[in-house]
Amino acid sequence: MVLKSEDGVVPDDLSPEERQELESIRCRKQELLQDIQRLKDEIADVTNEIESLGLTEERKSMQRNKQMAMGRKKFNMDPKKGIRFLIDSSLLKNTSDDIAQFLYKGEGLNKTAIGDYLGERDDFNIEVLHAFLVLHEFSDLNLVQALRQFLWSFRLPGEAQKIDRMMEAFALRYCRCNPGVFQSTDTCYVLSFAVIMLNTSLHNPNVKDKPSVQRFTAMNRGINDGGDLPEELLRNLYDSIKNEPFKIPEDDGNDLTHTFFNPDREGWLLKLGGGRVKTWKRRWFILTDNCLYYFEYTTDKEPRGIIPLENLNIREVDDSKKPNCFELFISDHRDQVIKACKTEADGRVVEGNHTFYRISAPTAEEKDEWINSIKAAISKDPFYEMLAARKKKVSSLKGL
Repeated sequence: MVLKSEDGVVPDDLSPEERQELESIRCRKQELLQDIQRLKDEIADVTNEIESLGLTEERKSMQRNKQMAMGRKKFNMDPKKGIRFLIDSSLLKNTSDDIAQFLYKGEGLNKTAIGDYLGERDDFNIEVLHAFLVLHEFSDLNLVQALRQFLWSFRLPGEAQKIDRMMEAFALRYCRCNPGVFQSTDTCYVLSFAVIMLNTSLHNPNVKDKPSVQRFTAMNRGINDGGDLPEELLRNLYDSIKNEPFKIPEDDGNDLTHTFFNPDREGWLLKLGGGRVKTWKRRWFILTDNCLYYFEYTTDKEPRGIIPLENLNIREVDDSKKPNCFELFISDHRDQVIKACKTEADGRVVEGNHTFYRISAPTAEEKDEWINSIKAAISKDPFYEMLAARKKKVSSLKGL
């Protein structure tokens, strides 16, 4: 005979103790099943919370990007109102250093608006101007080289008093970076204006009477606290301007803000050259459409180089000369040249010769942001890997 219980069949040949033990086991089973279901429900709740948190962070990031874009537009229309908006939105700190960093990076900012803001006579604006100049490293640069760097980071305003304040600040920074070159900051100030005027005279087609090097030298006699500057120095400055005019930023509606609308990321980075002599060069990088473009100046209409990111990998690397470095490379094919192109000085477009691109960011934070942005932009083509493997196989067979 077989007895029935709520949990199923109970054999009739069990002793009372055995039946009690069976009932206990079945009760424990029910408790365990309930515990398992409760754990499943808790896991589902936690998973939903994590997904909700991720969406919240993503929305916050999107909102922050929108506010930053709006702040840049406001700055371009009215610099002071734009800065105030960014501070009120907690996107900028109300410090001269933070605002100077924002202007120095210049991402999406109108160069004329930057110049107008830096030239204002308010004490705080003057603090920002000096903090902005601290971000420029002029050590071991001659005056023309330093002026080139300074003058393409903004557009000189038209107001004489603003220009005066900005050039005074420039002269002070240059002399601090290069002690002993000039007797005083006044010498640097006067010569800087003379160089800017020389640039106009030599390269403005409306100026028919082009000054000679002798006239330029004569015009600048006695400006070094009553003494003369070395003639070789003045000749070098003259030749530099004659051979290459200043590149003055122009806000003509055709700058990079319009050409590369809404890029994934943009900013200044240092790139290690691919020639026999490895040198680091500062370039303006734009990440968009799964490509990395780099320019010599933010006002250039054409990139100096284009790096398609298809089938590339990215990694952090240590470099003995530069901090915050990362590399673009082809995985498992170290000696293979990355398909890319660059523009030579004579205007020719040629294939790149890099087996890897080593790049240095200004800060560790920016390095991480660039790496994450580039990782998100890298795409894979399986046929590329197949072709690369086949080429490797063929080359190894040829060697047999």
